[in-house]
Amino acid sequence: MTPITLDQLNALSATDFTAALADIYEHSPWVAEAAAKQRPFATLNALHEAMVAAVKAAPDDARMKLIAAHPDLAGKAARAGSLTRDSTDEQMSAGLDRLSEADYARFHKLNDAYKAKFGIPFIVCVRRHTKDSILDEFERRLAQVDAAETDTALGEIFRIGALRLDQRITAADKVPITGRLSTHVLDTHSGRPAQGVAVELWELSRDGSERLIVRATTNRDGRTDAPLIGGRPVPRGTYELRFAIGGYFRNCGVPLPDPPFLDIVPIRFGVAEPEGHYHVPLSASPWAYGTYRGS
Repeated sequence: MTPITLDQLNALSATDFTAALADIYEHSPWVAEAAAKQRPFATLNALHEAMVAAVKAAPDDARMKLIAAHPDLAGKAARAGSLTRDSTDEQMSAGLDRLSEADYARFHKLNDAYKAKFGIPFIVCVRRHTKDSILDEFERRLAQVDAAETDTALGEIFRIGALRLDQRITAADKVPITGRLSTHVLDTHSGRPAQGVAVELWELSRDGSERLIVRATTNRDGRTDAPLIGGRPVPRGTYELRFAIGGYFRNCGVPLPDPPFLDIVPIRFGVAEPEGHYHVPLSASPWAYGTYRGS
């Protein structure tokens, strides 16, 4: 769906306003309908807060129906292709559409165990997670008590709604639910930023599988033109940056042995704060390299 501006949204009739935001909360257009009564909104944050307030003010049965409207993660509906567009995109973002049969079976078992204990589906803001961290969250929350899990589920729903609003509505402000992952490369052989280094970002799973997230090339400042991840949370998990240092120095005319001492330099790191700013720089010569967490 093409994003619209907050001003355009405010100018809509109550009916059209509700229709534009009907699916921000899964199968629950009543949340948008309640927010429509408070328009116009000065900021995107104000709109988000109004929708959260509408859910909190709703009767218990309405909140429980909202929770129940959410699909299982990697469940039967997902495999059948019958999820909403937003839910489909969200589950795909964590690779839940490309699981092995063993992983599908594990998700099925955990979904059933969670529903048997709490009577509600397991809900997590998938865009903040990798497959491994979702499975960790399953195990952690299965140890919780019923009342706490209802509140946790609603908190995750509010995060999901905030991200959907952020993607749907263009405004001067941003809902504070996005992180950032960036890099830059310093050529310590020449003492200059390294332009033309090929960079790959990979997501690593505990089962040994890898998923390519993005490829980029450094510019004249030694940075990538855009963040490696930006405008969304940085999913919690383990990553590896791979820098093609050997090819870079070869292209610069630096004499290298064959094969070069350093060719592809890997930097493996973890992300624990999806809304954090992770800057992972590399300083490199043909014979040595270093890194740190920058800002």
